[in-house]
Amino acid sequence: MAPRLKILLFLLILLCYTITVMGNFIILFLVFSDTRLHFPMYYFLSNLAVMDICFISTVVPGMLKGFLNQGVPISLELCLMQSYIYFLVGMAEFLLFAVMSFDRYLAICKPLHYTIIMHRLTYCQLIAGVWLGAFFTTLLPTVFIMKLQFCINVVDNFFCDLSPLLRNSCTDTSKIELISILSASPLCISVVVTLISYLKIILEVIKIDSADGRGKALSTCSSHAIVVTLIYSSCIFLYVKPAKGQGASLNKGVAIMNTVVVPLLNPFIYTLRNQTVRRSFSDKVLNIFFKKEANFPGVISV
Repeated sequence: MAPRLKILLFLLILLCYTITVMGNFIILFLVFSDTRLHFPMYYFLSNLAVMDICFISTVVPGMLKGFLNQGVPISLELCLMQSYIYFLVGMAEFLLFAVMSFDRYLAICKPLHYTIIMHRLTYCQLIAGVWLGAFFTTLLPTVFIMKLQFCINVVDNFFCDLSPLLRNSCTDTSKIELISILSASPLCISVVVTLISYLKIILEVIKIDSADGRGKALSTCSSHAIVVTLIYSSCIFLYVKPAKGQGASLNKGVAIMNTVVVPLLNPFIYTLRNQTVRRSFSDKVLNIFFKKEANFPGVISV
C-alpha cells in the first residue's frame, strides 16, 4: 500500500473511531443523567452504545497500530481473547437489534399494551437474555478453536478473525466450520424477527392519516433498515458459510465496513436523530453554557 494512502486511511479510521466513541459516551451520559430518557427504549439504546464502544475498541486500536508499524505482534492467548470478545459483543448486538425492533413494534402497533408488557422486569430479562445468548453461542466455537494447532504465526488480517485463524491451522477445521455455521443460527433468527417487526411497523405507519407523521415514521424506519442491512449482510457474508476458503482481501474490506462504518452509524441513526435525545443534549449544553457565564467577572448569579 502506498504511504500516502496508508496515512489517509489511518487518519480516516482514527476519526471514525474518535467520533464513534465520543458519540456513544454522550448517549450514555444523556440517558443516565436525564429523567426524560429513563424509559426502556433509551435503556436499550444505552446498551447498544456500550456494545459499540466495546466492539470497535476490540479491533480498531490494533488496526491503527498496524498502519504505523507494518503489523502488530500478538500472542496466541490475546489473539483468541480478541476473537472471542469480538464475536461475543457482535452476537449480543445482533440479538439486541431484534429486541429493539420488537420494542418499537410494541410501542407503535400495541401502544396500549406497551407499558404492561415492557416494564422494568421485562427489560432486565431481555438484556440478560441477549448477553447470555451471545455468551453461550460464541463459547463452543471458541473452545474448539483453542484446541487447534497452528502452523502459521502470521494473521493475514487486521484482527484475529475466524477466517485467518482457520487458514493458519494445520489440523482439520471442517468440524469447527460446521459448528460456526450452526452457532450463527441466532443471527438468522435475529434477521427474521427484525424484518417481521419492521414490516408490521411499516404496515401500521401506512395507516396514519397525517402525511407529515407518516413521512417521519417511514424516514426513521428506512434509516434503521440501512444500518440493519449493512451489518446483517456483511456478517452473513463473512460467517454464515465455510470461512476457510474465502479470499483474504475481500474479507478485509467487508470486515472494515462491519467494524468501523456500522458502529459509526449506530449512534447517529438510532439515537442522536431522536427528538427527545436532541432536546436533552441541547438542554445540557445550554445548562453548561449558562453555568460558565454565571462565573464570569461582573456577573451576579441569583
